[in-house]
Amino acid sequence: MADSSQPGDPEEPDESPVPGLPPFLFGGPGGPGGENFDPANFDLSQIDLSQMMRILQSTGPVNWEVARQTAEWVALEGRPDPSVAAADRAQLEELAHAAQTLVVGETGLTATFATTLTTVGPKGWVDLHLVALKPVLEALATTLGAAMQQDEDDAEPDDLAGLPGLENTPFAAMAGLAGMGNMMSMLAPALLGVQAGSMIGYLAQHALGRYDLPLPTSDAPSLCFVVPNIDTFESEWSLPRDDLRFYVALHETVHAAARSVPWLRERLVELATQYVSSYEIDPSAFEAEFGMIDPQDPEAMQRLTESPERVLGAMQSARQVAPREELQRLTSVVEGYADHVMARIGRRLIPTFDQIHEAMQRHRVERGEAERFIEGLLGLKLERAHYERGQAFVEGVVERAGLEGLNRLWDGLDVLPTPNELDAPGLWLARIDLPDDA
Repeated sequence: MADSSQPGDPEEPDESPVPGLPPFLFGGPGGPGGENFDPANFDLSQIDLSQMMRILQSTGPVNWEVARQTAEWVALEGRPDPSVAAADRAQLEELAHAAQTLVVGETGLTATFATTLTTVGPKGWVDLHLVALKPVLEALATTLGAAMQQDEDDAEPDDLAGLPGLENTPFAAMAGLAGMGNMMSMLAPALLGVQAGSMIGYLAQHALGRYDLPLPTSDAPSLCFVVPNIDTFESEWSLPRDDLRFYVALHETVHAAARSVPWLRERLVELATQYVSSYEIDPSAFEAEFGMIDPQDPEAMQRLTESPERVLGAMQSARQVAPREELQRLTSVVEGYADHVMARIGRRLIPTFDQIHEAMQRHRVERGEAERFIEGLLGLKLERAHYERGQAFVEGVVERAGLEGLNRLWDGLDVLPTPNELDAPGLWLARIDLPDDA
């Protein structure tokens, strides 16, 4: 993240942005913004419960004020949000308008012209996604809350001490609230706020725009350029500024064009909501995965917190398979489509397109721990094979039916390729060309 400090010499924040939470959660090498950040290794033992009581006034399953403060602190590492120069804003607006005209010409998705545009620092990305991800994150929180209440209702008093000790991770701490009494249940919205905020804040440190990840956002599509992060990416990869900014403008515009299709946007949110609503907190599953966990044994707790994917894996249920697979199939097709349209335009107009595209591909698949965690959390884990499968489908369709045939993707949800059709584009083309009464 761009700032005025010298590398390796960050100014450590000495106060917590959220009353009652320890400052180290929000700064330093092991904090959410630090180089050694492990999203599964928050230590919640230093929470000041008397202070926390002051922020328990939450009307829903997530305390969004806590989430906002946490996300902003993590995104900025306690520093001021960088300003965006007027010249940078003007250039990106010009490039975006050009990209919109070009993308509409290729896709026919004229709603792209109505897309709003913002140029922001990391805080602006945070503000946007706290709203856009709210429905899915609240569905997750509601699921966890119901499961915790059920566990608490079912648990015998003498058995409470034997529940898995999940207190040392924010996500697992939420599960560990089960059976710990009304006080800790009251803390759940605040802890969920910390979890949601820390993940959104970390993503904001690295995002170049809205669509670096295929997040299930519920709001209308928009163009969002995180200028300080784009400048950092430019420096790290030694890329020409004008070429990179036009590439990012194309990337954002193509993805916003796809999200302008109402059924697609709604289906992404619906599938992610189904996925997070199907997590199950099963103590026996944790025991099978991690063995007996003694909350008083640091080594046992360390085994639990080493991998957030294992924690999530122990909470997965059979009901998650169908929405996850459809979500992966849908997003792989959308990403393949976007890459194809970008290549058609970019290779004509951006001299260093292939160099930038390779850097962006690396940026996309070489995620940090927090990004992998949120991908797994929301069922969005896409590996290189998923992207390649989507690209192969798109190329196969274009070879047979041109871009006009490919644009049939947006006709409706029923046109989404099946798993077999994703590997055999000819089957998909044959099906969509059948009469409506077939």
